[in-house]
Amino acid sequence: MNTRPLGRSTIRVAPVVFGGNVFGWTVDQPTAFRLLDRFVYAGLNAIDTADVYSRWVSGNKGGESETIIGNWLQASPLRRSQVILITKVGAAPGTDGKGLSAKGIVAGVEGSLRRLQTDHIDLYLSHRPDADTPIEQTLRAYESLIQDGKVRTIGSSNSTATGLREALDTAAAKGLPRYEVEQPEYSLCERKKFEGSLQDLCIAEGLGVIVYYSLASGFLSGKYRSKADLGKSARADGVEKYLNDRGFRILKALDTVAQAHGAKPAEVALAWLIAREGVTAPIASATNLEQLDSLVRATQLKLSVEEIQSLTMASD
Repeated sequence: MNTRPLGRSTIRVAPVVFGGNVFGWTVDQPTAFRLLDRFVYAGLNAIDTADVYSRWVSGNKGGESETIIGNWLQASPLRRSQVILITKVGAAPGTDGKGLSAKGIVAGVEGSLRRLQTDHIDLYLSHRPDADTPIEQTLRAYESLIQDGKVRTIGSSNSTATGLREALDTAAAKGLPRYEVEQPEYSLCERKKFEGSLQDLCIAEGLGVIVYYSLASGFLSGKYRSKADLGKSARADGVEKYLNDRGFRILKALDTVAQAHGAKPAEVALAWLIAREGVTAPIASATNLEQLDSLVRATQLKLSVEEIQSLTMASD
């Protein structure tokens, strides 16, 4: 499996990252173990999670996803060396875990390391901007974690171009570790949050870009064609907004390209992202082995220039 560099770091990831937000939500631990085993066996290597996954589920408090991943790692000593662990800090509620203050980051990393049952995190992300904490304080906290060997590389998520520029400039001016990765929302359905100034900045600065909601909460899988389909999944709440003329135009373009390749619409949607300038890898989840195998096929699907253009035009 070909891998791609994450910014200027020494980390390389396969073209699709497994989204662990489903663990402890729509995927239980035994199923998660089977999915992760198949994922690694296929040659993929990066797993994305966060300290707050999946606290939105009734009875959960956050950390369930990290705990399942940690239990999977603990079950075999070889697994840790096979995967790149990506997790996030800064979105958890509570005094100690709130925001990107030094105190919040220290509390956050210790909790994540404990749940993941590892001594280091490969890529640690600021989950969302924190206007109440100076970026220098955040970067100095990360500097200490890197010096202690608890974190290899840092990045940010949900940044604006202005906020990311400030973080990069502060790191350069103060001699601090810089964000090597940005994690924005990006898909055929949602392009404005990345394309433009943020994308230009990431390319100019050589940042790795790992995008989330790559399948628009499952809409780009093609299984939601009307409001009557919204009951098919517990994750369908974010899909209804795409059931409009533009959404149906995107699905039609996906269907056409998918048919030409004997592929599934989701595989085409991921292949479009993999081919986008500045994108290192999309994040995608799976809840069964069939879906996991589909993610693998997406990394092998090569779209023509004309097919990429047709998808891009359909989503304009």
